[in-house]
Amino acid sequence: MSSTGDTSTAARPSTSENRRQPFPQGFLDTISTGWAARPQTLPPQRDQAPYAARRRAALSAQFPGKRLVIPAGDLKQRSNDTDYPFRAHSAFAHLTGWGADAEPGSVLVFEPTDDGHHVTLYFRERADRTTPEFYGDASIGEFWIGPRPALAAVAADLGIDTAHIDTFSPGDGDLVVDEDAELTRAVSELRLVKDEYELAQLRLAVQVTADGFDDIVRQLSDAVAHPRGERIVEGVFHRRARSDGNGEGYDTIAASGPHACYLHWTRNDGAVVPGDLILVDAGAEVDSLYTADITRTIPVSGRFTDIQRTVYEAVREAADAAFAVAKPGVTFRTVHETAMGVIARRTAEWGLLPVTADEALDADRGGQHRRYMVHGTSHHLGIDVHDCAQARREMYYDGILEPGMVFTIEPGLYFQIDDETVPAEFRGIGVRIEDDVLVTADGVENLSAALPRTADEVEAWVARLRA
Repeated sequence: MSSTGDTSTAARPSTSENRRQPFPQGFLDTISTGWAARPQTLPPQRDQAPYAARRRAALSAQFPGKRLVIPAGDLKQRSNDTDYPFRAHSAFAHLTGWGADAEPGSVLVFEPTDDGHHVTLYFRERADRTTPEFYGDASIGEFWIGPRPALAAVAADLGIDTAHIDTFSPGDGDLVVDEDAELTRAVSELRLVKDEYELAQLRLAVQVTADGFDDIVRQLSDAVAHPRGERIVEGVFHRRARSDGNGEGYDTIAASGPHACYLHWTRNDGAVVPGDLILVDAGAEVDSLYTADITRTIPVSGRFTDIQRTVYEAVREAADAAFAVAKPGVTFRTVHETAMGVIARRTAEWGLLPVTADEALDADRGGQHRRYMVHGTSHHLGIDVHDCAQARREMYYDGILEPGMVFTIEPGLYFQIDDETVPAEFRGIGVRIEDDVLVTADGVENLSAALPRTADEVEAWVARLRA
């Protein structure tokens, strides 16, 4: 990584003084000359622009007379003078249509008018090459990070008025996302039902993710051969997510053997051992920032043992039961309760519970089966992996399923390696099967159906791709 030069006030504040090198006068005299003229052609409007406009209109109608401020967010420091990759706030991306190419520090503002709101997108205009910012500021200077978008180009691209961020002034009565609870709730609930553009992007994200899972299976032998094989699995998926999308929508879980029993295992530093299962929970985020979220549990050697198959098929039974009940008019929580009924019955049947399945399912005194599946069966999915998370409970967990909603179905069973409440042969087995589903007029469509689900299908998948 190159070192920044000395630009006085333009230099990045976190850059150590002893790394700054002064620019000679000859450089300063010539750096602003000799550049070709920039193209002035405006881009066509992007496909998502009219959808974003409708979303803005829907939000405007909820807050008459109020000034609404939705910031994209700023770069976040990783360490010293390096930053994490920028990812715009989900509400900002949803309402502007700006995805992976959004500019840090941008702000979307709804100014109240007599008949609604006038909306303006504020961001930093590209620097004139005669200014020190162009060559001297490593965080925003085009000499360092490449061309920045022009106000006119973004206005044409997104179909929205634009202005330089220097002309934006916050007001005392502003409602700001993540500061005002009502606005934060509203922008979250706005995403509960997806529009046609969102559904197309989610299908794309699922396809890229499915291709990434195929890559993992093809390269399982490489993972087995490496002492930190989980990292190999993570890296294989990362290559697909970056080459065909923007990256991952969340940290990949590549959990082999007993690690599969830790629900959010993301260290991914363990071995991938034949005879074990590897649980991979991964989702590709595409350039629009919509993400998939899929889990498959794969026998490393290509075949399940008898006990692994028993656990796996119980989880699939729970998932199938959830699929069968999910349809418009049903509450979101019914999907979870249905899957948990299977989990309770199977764990009771195996003698793992101190009570009957019915007793375990008692809302007040039960829950014994939750030891082996502590998480929920479903969550909404979209521009966030856990989308609509700030929605009211009556709109989410107790909400009614509607066509256009997209969520996961992901039951699991996890028997940790040191859990003495289960027989030894169960310990260290973790299984989750997660699919992304779209509510239709009469049920749900499994968007991730291209990936194998049954134990037999998974074994055939491994045999075919590793042949």
